[in-house]
Amino acid sequence: MHRAKLVTSDPHFLDPDPMSLSLRAARPADATLVLELVRELAEYERLAHEVDATEESLREALFAEQPRVFAEIAEWAGEPAGFALWFYNFSTFRGRHGIYLEDLFVRRDYRGRGIGRALLQCLAGKCVDENLARLEWWVLDWNEPALQFYRAIGAVPMDGWTVQRVTGQALLDLARGGR
Repeated sequence: MHRAKLVTSDPHFLDPDPMSLSLRAARPADATLVLELVRELAEYERLAHEVDATEESLREALFAEQPRVFAEIAEWAGEPAGFALWFYNFSTFRGRHGIYLEDLFVRRDYRGRGIGRALLQCLAGKCVDENLARLEWWVLDWNEPALQFYRAIGAVPMDGWTVQRVTGQALLDLARGGR
């Protein structure tokens, strides 16, 4: 089990008791917990109607023989407090892999304790240890607390880019040569 070591110069940052916070890789028995956290995140983001993941689909993705997605679980005093779900991506410009953080979520009762920072620090450490080019993620433009937090840790917005997505019927049509 990885114990988080937190480093910050932010005077507002509450340094957690290292005996209270632990980070660990998700285990197969965590599929139910990961789905709960995904649903809580979706509720916070006002996107609960878009969640159709199941315990089984998450278990298959996270714990396949060769998984393509990973999750870190944050626990506070032994209780699940949050998670980070991520996967490797690749930068052709940099010629190296990076990490794309799909979801970062800390439960309401555990916010302000440095858990989100610890999860990001864990992934940044993985990037450094594995010589990965970058750590990146999206954030909803209305989520001001998250935006402020990300600026405080040195994240830079990628202005000039627009996210594109093909899903549902449009994805089926495209796959079949339509549109």
